[in-house]
Amino acid sequence: MPVEETGNLLILVAALARMEGNADFAGRYWPLLVKWAEYLKEKGFDPENQLCTDDFAGHLAHNVNLSAKAIVALGAFARLAELRGEGGVAAEYRSLASQFAGRWAKEAADGDHSRLAFDRPGTWSQKYNLVWDRLLGLNLFAPDIARRELAFYRRVQEPYGLPLDSRRLYTKLDWITWTATLTGERADFEALIGPLFDFLNTTPHRVPMTDWYWTHDATKAGFQARPVVGGVFLRLLYDGATWKKWASREKVRAANWAPLPLDQR
Repeated sequence: MPVEETGNLLILVAALARMEGNADFAGRYWPLLVKWAEYLKEKGFDPENQLCTDDFAGHLAHNVNLSAKAIVALGAFARLAELRGEGGVAAEYRSLASQFAGRWAKEAADGDHSRLAFDRPGTWSQKYNLVWDRLLGLNLFAPDIARRELAFYRRVQEPYGLPLDSRRLYTKLDWITWTATLTGERADFEALIGPLFDFLNTTPHRVPMTDWYWTHDATKAGFQARPVVGGVFLRLLYDGATWKKWASREKVRAANWAPLPLDQR
């Protein structure tokens, strides 16, 4: 998952920098972060045939949601460069991310929503990766994109939730809770969370919470009790006071970690 995991790590390091108020941790691995940003600069906007985190759905080329993650990750890298005082690098990557976001809005558009893949009209998918654009304060994507997406999702969701995309009726519980936050509107949030709540009450599979289930009949597709269900708390990250309150409870201040391998391959 080259685009997926490269994007994940750049976003993760930027989130850490936001929490700590500096990019000191990023500085320990800056050459590697630069290498990853350069990779996304070349390959991130229109990903080649590969897996994303929804690996059970199989390989997909030109994945629009994966492209959004790459664009946000490039913006996150620009933010890290800014915190390190590298103004030129920050300006270059911020400009690139903004240009990509503009192209994305046009090339992914399919009437009243965005596509699953750039080359697949008549398709759609949850654009849960856009949450990090708002959470990190990057503001690369216009707000009307999220409003259009949520309006479409509310029309196409099934009795027990919004499918992951137009290919199948199964979904990911954690991704629904992310997607529900995209506009910041309470009505949109409740519209997507309500069917999920109904699923949890209705499903015949009385097991620890699953994150992969069928939206038409409330049955489990697979997985249970995985850490990813922690995604249900994502909405709390939009509240800066809550974020700071819980982050400040970390008293260990761990240090002297063994260095990560800096394999440049």
